[in-house]
Order: sequence, then structure tokens, then C-alpha cells
Amino acid sequence: MCGRFTLKQSAASLAQVFNVEPVADLAAEYNIAPTQMVATVLQNPESEKRELKRLHWGLIPSWAKDAAMGAKLINARAETVAEKPAFRSAFKHRRCLVLADGFYEWQRQQGKKQPFYFRLQDGEPFGFAGLWERWRSPANEEIISCTILTTAANELLQPIHERMPVILKPQDYDLWLDCQVQTPQTLQQLLSPYPASAMIAYPVSTLVNNSRHKSPQCIIPLSEKNAPVNQLN
Repeated sequence: MCGRFTLKQSAASLAQVFNVEPVADLAAEYNIAPTQMVATVLQNPESEKRELKRLHWGLIPSWAKDAAMGAKLINARAETVAEKPAFRSAFKHRRCLVLADGFYEWQRQQGKKQPFYFRLQDGEPFGFAGLWERWRSPANEEIISCTILTTAANELLQPIHERMPVILKPQDYDLWLDCQVQTPQTLQQLLSPYPASAMIAYPVSTLVNNSRHKSPQCIIPLSEKNAPVNQLN
């Protein structure tokens, strides 16, 4: 699964990388947790231009009775997303990029859970494969929410966790965002594990275990002398 991630890049940098207009109020985030607002990129179907929007993390299906359901749907399995009632419509019609530049996973060690931080070797931001949905409450309150797709872990993550978020390659952003493309077989080809050789990982402080801790200390390696570790070349 993917339960925490980071987005430290400036709005100007993200605008350049993802070809969107910059958003002035986008602050650096070191410990993004479910139910928070997250930065996403959607494609406007009329203008066909990309737009940066902040959405609620935890997808609330349009047919949900209340918004609480979203807390259970922060992730969607890539292998079954085309069939699951909560996701299949969004998989066809409402795909997005969830912006990040790193994420956390936990490994059980001697009865405790040790967090590890994963990022690309070049430190660049990237887009998780995401889906979005619009939900209205009985009181006509609108919430636009999203989920992050996951897939089998690559060689770097396998010792830590069996799943990883789907990181899309930049050359695949256009296809993923183009919701005129609805063939599951075409889309599934994009949802494979990201190459382990392009990523690095290292253990970090258990500060990140508490979502209230949001300082840069969350991503500092436990041992600066040995960081980064678990790197595949």
C-alpha cells in the first residue's frame, strides 16, 4: 500500500515538470497522510490542458452514503481496479496524477515497525497513478477525492513491503490522463512496478509514524554515514 508520502518541490518546479500553471499556496510537505488534501494533475476534457488541483486523499464513490468511506479507499490495487465497483468508473473516466517526490513504507523489525524512505535517484518529482471522484452529501456538500494505485513491489521494496505505489513514467502521463482512452488492457500496461535501479531507499526516524510530525527531519537518514542504503545499481 501507500500510506504516507512527501512533496517538497516548489510550485514553480512542479509547474515546469508537469506542464501546469503554478499554484501559489503549495507548501512543502514531509509527511502527507490519508484524508489530507493532496496535489494532483487532471486533464480538462474541454481544453485538453492539464490542471493542478488539490483533492481529498481517500476516494469517496459517488454512491457512498457518507464521506467516511473514503478513509478505507486511499489505495486501489492495479490488478483489480477495472472490476471493483468503487473504482471501475473512475478508472475509465477520471484518472489523475498524484504528485510526490518520495514515499514511506515500514518493515517489521524485532516487533517494531521501521520506516524507510523511497525516492528516485535523481530526486525529481513524479506522478503516482491516481483516480478521482466527485461526491455530494445529502446537504449538497461536494468533495472531490482521489486514490493512489498500487502494484507488486519491485526488487528494492520487496524486503520492506510486498506492494508499492504505481509511479508513472513521464512519457506515460499523457496517455494516463487522456480519459478518451478507456481500454483496460492499454491502461494496465502502464501499471507495472517502477524500475528498482532508478530508485534509492534508506531508513528514517520513527518520527514519521505520527502524522503530526511534518518537519524535514522525517526524511533524514538514520545514519548519514551510510546513506543512501538499499540502493540497486
